[in-house]
Amino acid sequence: MVDETEKKIILLVASLASFLVPYTGSSITVALPAMAAQFTADAVTLGWITSAYIVSAALFIVPFGRLADIYGRKKIFLLGVLIFSVASLASAIAPTAGILIAARFIQGIGGAMLFATSVAIVTQVYGPGERGWALGITIATVYAGLSIGPFLGGILTDRFGWPAIFLINVPLGLITIALTLYGVKHEWADAAGERFDLTGALVYGVMLFSGIFGMLLLPDLYAFSWLFVALCTAGIFVWWERRCKSPLFNLKIFSNNRTFVFSNIAAMINYGATFAVAVLLSLYLQYIKGFSAETAGFILVAQPVVQTLFSPVAGKLSDRIEPRIVATVGMAITTIGLSFFIFLTPTTPLYAIVIALMVLGFGYALFSSPNTNAIMSSVDPRNLGIASGMNATMRSLGQVLSMAIAMFCFSVFIGTVTITPEVFPALMTSVKISFLIFTCLCIVGVGTSYVRGTIHD
Repeated sequence: MVDETEKKIILLVASLASFLVPYTGSSITVALPAMAAQFTADAVTLGWITSAYIVSAALFIVPFGRLADIYGRKKIFLLGVLIFSVASLASAIAPTAGILIAARFIQGIGGAMLFATSVAIVTQVYGPGERGWALGITIATVYAGLSIGPFLGGILTDRFGWPAIFLINVPLGLITIALTLYGVKHEWADAAGERFDLTGALVYGVMLFSGIFGMLLLPDLYAFSWLFVALCTAGIFVWWERRCKSPLFNLKIFSNNRTFVFSNIAAMINYGATFAVAVLLSLYLQYIKGFSAETAGFILVAQPVVQTLFSPVAGKLSDRIEPRIVATVGMAITTIGLSFFIFLTPTTPLYAIVIALMVLGFGYALFSSPNTNAIMSSVDPRNLGIASGMNATMRSLGQVLSMAIAMFCFSVFIGTVTITPEVFPALMTSVKISFLIFTCLCIVGVGTSYVRGTIHD
């Protein structure tokens, strides 16, 4: 039995881990122009610096969720923090854009371990009556990372250089490891003794990598060959998993579990519509508006601050009100916030941008915590690791989709050239078209969120 002290420490270390990843991702957005200057990188390369982590995380979350169920979530969590910290150090000292992209990929492996375990552990130790609140706190720290990231990243980039963004992760990672070793006494391995499906993991990896790489290569014609491979391996994966005695992913979770299925789809759509917002606005604010990284980061703080404030409230609300209702309202408000950015111009006033970001943040807060509560409450305890991994995978796939849309627009309207004043009009067009696509995607998400099942009697 986990006592109250250990529960609090678990929530603390899960929250610290949940802070590290979004902080890194959001702080990088304001550092992209500085990286472009140092490495003479074009817009597509900058997109890969952001996307490498997401690709890696998406590939490894489900396998590590299954390994955590078998060998212990605490073990995988600790290893994840260690890998994330070491990869952060490697990113800080990367001498070329290629090595930075590789370090970011390794960082994604550590992030996959964290996301596959932290939410599952919190869900396991907090009961139904307090689970929404605990998940709300955990998700609030995600938003805290998003909030502090652009602001702190801008300050660090302007005053110490972009490598300082990564160096902060190292002491935070060491603190998280120390707290876990000292305060978390229990281990959770609900599928202990079962075999790990290595064949399924390999097929799953090929399927996901092909699909993600194909999306990111668009509009290149080679993208369609990668997408075809993804489609073929998806069929092989389903065939294998249905016959495997100890599958990587128990497909029965999807059977007659409408809440789980549609909540995950809604999560992917929501992240697909919102993840690249910070990247696009960072480029807009620094290139089009001419602001420094620090100023751009300060402006971008508006969205995640609102997310941080309202996420615990939304999570607690979903313990009392059906998550379907709360999350759907959140998705609708997110759509309204996104639609404003379709009409961005070089002269759009800052107060209007900040208000739109706050609306976006409020909608996202209402959606995310209740949606996560619905996902984790709809499965059996022995499947919490794989459910957590699936939720995180949908988040990663959504992030990949969001960056793929942005990079597609960069490729079509800008091409593989360094961003200079001559291409600013093309950059402006890329930003506006991206937001148009995001808004349409989010409209679809409103319907997907609404048709899910219920978790409250």
